[in-house]
Amino acid sequence: MKIVVLAGGISTERDVSLVTGAMIYKALKRTGQYQLMLLDVYLGYEGRLDNLFDNEKDWSEGFGGISEINPDISAVKAQRKDNPNCVVGPNVIEICKQADIVFLALHGQNGEDGKIQAMFDLLDIKYTGTDYLSSALAMDKAVSKELFNKYNIPTPNGITVNGAEEAKKAVSQWENYPCIAKVNAGGSSVGVYKADSRNELEDALKKAFALEKRVIIERYIDGREFSIGVIDGKALPIIEIAPKVGFYDYKNKYQAGSTVETCPAELDDDTARKMQACAEDVFKVLRLQTYARMDFRMDNDGGFYCLEANTLPGMTPTSLLPQEAAVIGMSFEDLCQKIIEISMNKYK
Repeated sequence: MKIVVLAGGISTERDVSLVTGAMIYKALKRTGQYQLMLLDVYLGYEGRLDNLFDNEKDWSEGFGGISEINPDISAVKAQRKDNPNCVVGPNVIEICKQADIVFLALHGQNGEDGKIQAMFDLLDIKYTGTDYLSSALAMDKAVSKELFNKYNIPTPNGITVNGAEEAKKAVSQWENYPCIAKVNAGGSSVGVYKADSRNELEDALKKAFALEKRVIIERYIDGREFSIGVIDGKALPIIEIAPKVGFYDYKNKYQAGSTVETCPAELDDDTARKMQACAEDVFKVLRLQTYARMDFRMDNDGGFYCLEANTLPGMTPTSLLPQEAAVIGMSFEDLCQKIIEISMNKYK
């Protein structure tokens, strides 16, 4: 089987995606069962296209790591020789057409929002994960919240703010502190800010609007944080995330040793079952396929709230989904192969 692992791109989660892609590529390579290529969707590949999958080179060389700050996208764009505003780089489509399936290791906008999936559907290119519609529903946090409320999925109360004028009105009327201001379609906690006062909320909104035109303000749930992977509709064991300093931001997510992660989470059986059932309900409500990961907060009274769904969860050394899978005896290699197997079933 020929597989392209597709990573990179120009979202704020570029670095995370590159490491996810390299991890998946290396895991599949260790099995010895596939002909593989690792490809940056934005930078593409310039060279001969024949016999690429027979090449024994290590395609993961130079894919790098995750820094403590967001990647410099302007520097990435400067590497493109032509058409830097196009998300898809040289020969990406041609190479993906040669594969039996594309393993999507993309994160964030132009990768996790359904656009790549829709393009691949039109070009009859098979890919892992959920389809374009469910990707778009999950990526748009405002739409997700509407669906959560409609189907009685517990989620923090909040409002959606479009532009600076609405932001002024929202700040003057918002009374519930502390609160969270976050971009509508971000990920990896990029563009997420905690505000303890009106002045801090104003500052948080300015930062968020610098990244995106649509921002959500929602109640901050003081308490514990959890995540639950769902594979083929079935919830994995719950993992608890406890940052040593601050909240679960970009740095704490990807710098080893910044966060204490406990799986299975220390919860009573009844609470754990209810939270897992809620994650499975989110999977259904958002029409998700193959796999995803749902993020939760629990308040000090034991009430839990779903924050969002991640349709292409990270697969880095510190990522949550592989840790959850390991608890049920599924190695990283097994997890990658399971995702391929379930994804291929979509096309039967």
